[in-house]
Amino acid sequence: MAINIVRYQSADGPGWGVVLGDRVAPIEGDFPTTRDFMREGRARARAIAASTNDGGLALADLEVLSPVTRDRQFLCQAINYYSHMKESGFDPAKSPFNVFFRKASSCLAPATTPIRKPDHVEFLDYEVELGLVFSGDVDGPVKVDEQNLHEYVGALVLMNDVSARDVQLPEMQFYKGKSYRTFGPCGPFLTLVDADDLARFDELHLRLSVNGDSRQDAFATDMIHRPAPTLTELSGLQDWEAGDVLATGTPGGCAMQAPPKPIMAIGQMVSPKRRQGMLRGVAARNDRRLQIGDVVEASIATDDGGIDLGLQRNEVVPA
Repeated sequence: MAINIVRYQSADGPGWGVVLGDRVAPIEGDFPTTRDFMREGRARARAIAASTNDGGLALADLEVLSPVTRDRQFLCQAINYYSHMKESGFDPAKSPFNVFFRKASSCLAPATTPIRKPDHVEFLDYEVELGLVFSGDVDGPVKVDEQNLHEYVGALVLMNDVSARDVQLPEMQFYKGKSYRTFGPCGPFLTLVDADDLARFDELHLRLSVNGDSRQDAFATDMIHRPAPTLTELSGLQDWEAGDVLATGTPGGCAMQAPPKPIMAIGQMVSPKRRQGMLRGVAARNDRRLQIGDVVEASIATDDGGIDLGLQRNEVVPA
């Protein structure tokens, strides 16, 4: 059974609690980081969820923090949904590779944090994403399949991979273009999952709107590189620890769309600086890009509400 957890600010410092409707039952124990909670707090959380229907705190009164702490690795997959790959100008049949990158963990932010738009960024974009939170440490290659996926993924989390396209693309720097502070809204919930929950993975419905206008609306069935083979491949590259997070890509509907092929070809022939200027010119005519005052709302849930990662609401503000 999926169980929603919040990390919140208390008088004694950050605490963790089980969400029970509109109430929160605090979890006793000292868990400074998401790694500590995933290793030591999950069993306590499940015991609380099984034994009580009454929380001691009002959820609405809490300052909810990012459930993934900034000491954790923020790993990502790129162009991992068929719809987003096509709108980015790629042919899925000719692009078979699983693309990984990282964001700076310092961009992680609570689910209601304003997104700070840097002054030099003209093409600010959004990407609703499903995050996989690891339950334990891996220091060598492992074989992950649908049957043992729950042994490696202990929780899911809602994320927004905010992106400065006019930095990311012409400068060819995913890390730089996606890592400005506040470019990683996370949560509000850390949703603990088991094997039965992960068996419903394809039912997860990703949505994002800007100022009430629906922009992204897709199910996880649109995902190209699925979690089990992805983790198998990732474990052959690097170590990970409990509490690290992998953002698994975004569906179609982003503000950035691939230009016609002749324009794309011209763009590849000019200098990166000129290409950046061209992209910023395009941005000025794109009313889907994020601008100061826009409000972005994102959610991921099964349609029956059995798994619900919560709602993000972020206003775009000046840096």
